[in-house]
Amino acid sequence: MGQQLDPWWKKSVVYQIYPRSFMDSNGDGIGDIQGIISKLNYLQKLGVDVIWLSPVYDSPNDDNGYDIRNYRTIMQEFGTMEDMEQLIEEAKKRGIRILMDLVVNHSSDEHGWFVESRASKDSKYRDYYIWREGKDGHPPNNWGSVFSGSAWEKDELTDSYYLHLFSKKQPDLNWEHQPLREEVYQLMEYWLKKGIGGFRMDVINFISKDEQLPDGIVHPNKLYGDGSPYFINGPKIHPYLQEMNEKVLSKYDVVTVGEMPGATTDDARIYTNPNNKEVNMVFTFEHMDLDSGAYEKWNVQPLKLIDLKRNFEKWQHALHKVGWNSLYWNNHDQPRVVSRFGDDGEYRELSAKMLAICLHLLQGTPYIYQGEELGMTNVEFQVLEDYRDIETLNMYQEKIEQGISHEDIMSGIYAKGRDNARTPMQWTSEGGFTTGTPWIRMNPNTDEINVEQAINDLSSIFYTYQKLIQLRKQHDIIIHGSFQLLLADHPNLFVYKRQLPDEEWLVVTNFSNQSEQLEWKACDVPSESGKLIISNYDTVQKNEKIVEIRPYEAFVVAFKKGIEN
Repeated sequence: MGQQLDPWWKKSVVYQIYPRSFMDSNGDGIGDIQGIISKLNYLQKLGVDVIWLSPVYDSPNDDNGYDIRNYRTIMQEFGTMEDMEQLIEEAKKRGIRILMDLVVNHSSDEHGWFVESRASKDSKYRDYYIWREGKDGHPPNNWGSVFSGSAWEKDELTDSYYLHLFSKKQPDLNWEHQPLREEVYQLMEYWLKKGIGGFRMDVINFISKDEQLPDGIVHPNKLYGDGSPYFINGPKIHPYLQEMNEKVLSKYDVVTVGEMPGATTDDARIYTNPNNKEVNMVFTFEHMDLDSGAYEKWNVQPLKLIDLKRNFEKWQHALHKVGWNSLYWNNHDQPRVVSRFGDDGEYRELSAKMLAICLHLLQGTPYIYQGEELGMTNVEFQVLEDYRDIETLNMYQEKIEQGISHEDIMSGIYAKGRDNARTPMQWTSEGGFTTGTPWIRMNPNTDEINVEQAINDLSSIFYTYQKLIQLRKQHDIIIHGSFQLLLADHPNLFVYKRQLPDEEWLVVTNFSNQSEQLEWKACDVPSESGKLIISNYDTVQKNEKIVEIRPYEAFVVAFKKGIEN
């Protein structure tokens, strides 16, 4: 396979920045664009190719910027459009592209479109949103919002209800209405002309709703119906994405990733197949739900590694030579992976490196979330008032009303709350994020986990990530090799092979704090000596036939096929 045929994004690694928490340049306690510019050399040293920027648009900040008031201006707290243009330019000088968040399932209720839409039933903007009459004093259907409560809000001015799948300050846009779609394509052009490298599309598979808006099933312990069968991967999603590609994306050499909760491998094969001209890759959520109980993420269950392996295997096989995977452990909505699937105590560094090696050797484009390369951990704030996330605060109230104890709710927040990912980036032992008071408290372990320490320690987690990024650029097998899962039923070891006709790599990772023994012949490798590519211990302990796998160990060995190494 000629390397020149590969789109640039197949060899790229993306670094997600949550601007509010990354770096504050002016001491107001809120991260900003100049703060990001000041740290571009750090990201260049890490080696990333793309920065995915969570929303920086003008917003009332009901949902941390995912409620957009104006798609063509920058939130004052983050800076100005000149700052944004400088960021695009400075990143480009370092070979880094900027990926913007495209949030077009909904807008803010303060957006000019919605202000006009709610003003009158005759407004030319009325059909930019989804309005319905109530039924006998009740909402049009029983759907619940993702953020708790009803998905409908009554607007007294026109005595009708608007749909909001998220916060009531995030009314859903009506994609059935062509003038709305044209407006979206224009705002995409506005940003692409500024030189950005593409879009991460927020809940993009929610944009097509079943026009009948039927009631959803009411699950146990739930007050509202589950409307998701009628808006996830809805009836016109493929025509909408194809229209977006034809009218806008096809004119630019950019990357697109669709955030698509509820998308299956079959869905993803359609969305990411280049012949369909929709998106380059999708964010799947399945592996992020494996430690959740029935119907909700707050019901925390221990991860069964066998389930995780089977899930990765399914996605690796389904999209191989068809579409393309995105690979991630963390983002602004997920808890810190070292606390979640690793060990954030005694084995923090080893398990963080193991998780990195496990993920980055898969086929797909890896996403690193700020601080992941340091092994940043979850946080346990003792008082609810220190939390900022609307999803967490709404859930707390709902569960208190259901009679669930404060302690039980807090243990769920400690494990799964989104603020785990949103504590400020840890630059120095003192914090280094701001000279003021941060908008959300720092994680108190900044004295032991910080950039300054990581960069000065050549054995730190940072340098494992740096090497993984380099390997992806140097070795075709990571991009094109097939995936084969080994020891599928082993409860602690995740072992797989990547294969090309003339070469294969064996990836061995231990997800436990116990030592395990691995029989070399069980790995079905061409010989018992290969070239060590990367590891998280100084050496690999093996005799002729048995490899001793230590707690949270990870290593990768390369073999030439048909040739003794």
